[in-house]
Amino acid sequence: MKNITRLSLLGIAVALSACSVLENDKIDYKSAKKGVTLDVPPDLNQLSRDTRYNVPGSSVSARELQAGQASVTPPLEKAAALTVGDVTIERDGNQRWLVVNRPADKIWDPVRDFWLESGFNMAIEKPELGILETDWAENRAKLPQDVIRSTLGKVFDSLYSTSERDRFRTRLERRADGKTEIYVTHRGMQEVYANQQKDSTIWQPRAADPELETEFLRRIMVRLGSTEEQSKAVVAAGGTKPTVAQSARVTTLNGQPAVEIDEAFDRAWRRVGVALDRTGFTVEDRDRSKGLYFVRYVPANPDTEEKKKGFFGSLFGSKAEAKPAKYQIAVRSEGAKSSVVVLGENGQPESDVNAQRIVRVIADDLR
Repeated sequence: MKNITRLSLLGIAVALSACSVLENDKIDYKSAKKGVTLDVPPDLNQLSRDTRYNVPGSSVSARELQAGQASVTPPLEKAAALTVGDVTIERDGNQRWLVVNRPADKIWDPVRDFWLESGFNMAIEKPELGILETDWAENRAKLPQDVIRSTLGKVFDSLYSTSERDRFRTRLERRADGKTEIYVTHRGMQEVYANQQKDSTIWQPRAADPELETEFLRRIMVRLGSTEEQSKAVVAAGGTKPTVAQSARVTTLNGQPAVEIDEAFDRAWRRVGVALDRTGFTVEDRDRSKGLYFVRYVPANPDTEEKKKGFFGSLFGSKAEAKPAKYQIAVRSEGAKSSVVVLGENGQPESDVNAQRIVRVIADDLR
């Protein structure tokens, strides 16, 4: 009887220990694979920078454009800001970002090291644009922490896997006052059954997780000099997410597909930039003074969308055969309202199928 009681208590202790692990350590990433470029739906793929591509009408880089701005970006309305040392966290709705009183070139290495130390491999590194992007990785903290897992998992760790993968993009925005803004955006994939028979699976995109974005921003604060206690207090003091009405919608302007946003330029520009990051566009350059993002887009090819089995089958498959198209995403504002339209590489309005799809992708993330 005593032995049975001891076993019961041991089982309860193990169960409570598992719960504690999930509550206190919810993030434990391990990259899916090293050194492989992913072919990621929904047809917004990452491509290497083409150094022969010059911004239409200018050969100035994003760094030079932003460094040459005469005025400092004005403070955003409805944005909460709290400072620890030289790091400020600001918030607008469900979006948070850091403002660091250091130039971007002094932050690049610490931020890059942070992601490597967090278990990620880097898929994209573009210092000239201030963009870092991780490879796809699995959050191992979501695995069940039972007795079998804790015993066999140490030896056969590869046998255990979740049905989700994540990747993160970090964007460093250089400001004219010498400070740097840091944005972290999340993209996720999940494995689902491909048919009712449940005899095969496919990987499909899942919604971005603002809480994960905030947590990694908090950890970057620690990497830049804040303490755990300070960073947690600052994030907690940001308050709850305010209830806001839907402020973005697809419309038509002068016969051209567009996104209409109930925001002035400063907030619209920032929100569109975050939307481009979350949806995986390859941003070649940007010119805030003209309200332009220069992007590359790979159209989907329905004939190549086979039902591939497994994560590596769907993500590490053949590269898209379609030639990448270059577009300009223009943010235009009049007073308290802004619009987003798609322009061709030559700066002329576009209304083709790709332009319509790009507008829908941006609008879906802004809602």
